[in-house]
Amino acid sequence: MNDFNLKIIAEKINDSVPSTHKLFEADDFEGLVNLAKTQAEQGAAYIDVNIGLRSPDLMGRLVKAIQDVVSVPLCIDSPDIEIQKEGLKAYDPKKAGGRMPLVNSISELRMDFIDLANIQPVKFIVLCTESSIDGNLKPNETGQEIYEAGIRVRKAIMEKCDYITNDDIFFDPGMGPLGADMNGLTNATIDAVKLIHEDPELKGCHMSVGLSNFSVQLPPRTASGGLVRTPLESAFLTLTNPIGMDHVIGSTKKKYKKLDPDHPALKAVTDILELEGFDRLTRLQEFYS
Repeated sequence: MNDFNLKIIAEKINDSVPSTHKLFEADDFEGLVNLAKTQAEQGAAYIDVNIGLRSPDLMGRLVKAIQDVVSVPLCIDSPDIEIQKEGLKAYDPKKAGGRMPLVNSISELRMDFIDLANIQPVKFIVLCTESSIDGNLKPNETGQEIYEAGIRVRKAIMEKCDYITNDDIFFDPGMGPLGADMNGLTNATIDAVKLIHEDPELKGCHMSVGLSNFSVQLPPRTASGGLVRTPLESAFLTLTNPIGMDHVIGSTKKKYKKLDPDHPALKAVTDILELEGFDRLTRLQEFYS
């Protein structure tokens, strides 16, 4: 549920989630499939499937099991190309109403992922947080660097995949925890969102971040009906949804709400964006106090 024109890539089938890790450890396919069903019923646009460092064969079996009961398209999520291959070999677009799967994620350090489109047509999430230029690998630190990395990866995809349109590209400018952001990573993310949104050649492309990372290790707020309100995540979306942040990898249970200009969470985030170093963390502590 959300107040934005926002689509959720449901995040729970991920080995890094403690409760889901227990299901993987127990080889509880029924529990994993039920988790997919629940997220679909809660309105997920895609269901993310991340098995961690487990066998590629497991990804194939899990994709088939989920698609037997869920018609929502899947997001095959792994930095391991062999796991990606097994997921895509198993994925049946007919069971998702003809819709292509998402591949999460290609980057300049994983350009071989373009060849995954040879298995079947896919949509790509483009991770823009890292660069590889003339063999020099580096994390991107500014909005301009994030934007330029995304442009380069998109160009390579468009050159190799003749079916690709802008609608098949999802830019991920990165999302770090606000509670540890003393160096302006959040500013760089928002700057990149603006640059992507303002580029006319990228009209029709999508944007997505792992939104739960923004408030990781910070206290949630519980609302009536058991919904979880996360005001800081809502503040981020209030700033970025109007400029193109139309998807998130996030929770189908959270209530993302458009905040008024005087809302304490929005004021806190906008203040933090203007501060540096420890002053950013002090302002965040003030919000929670």
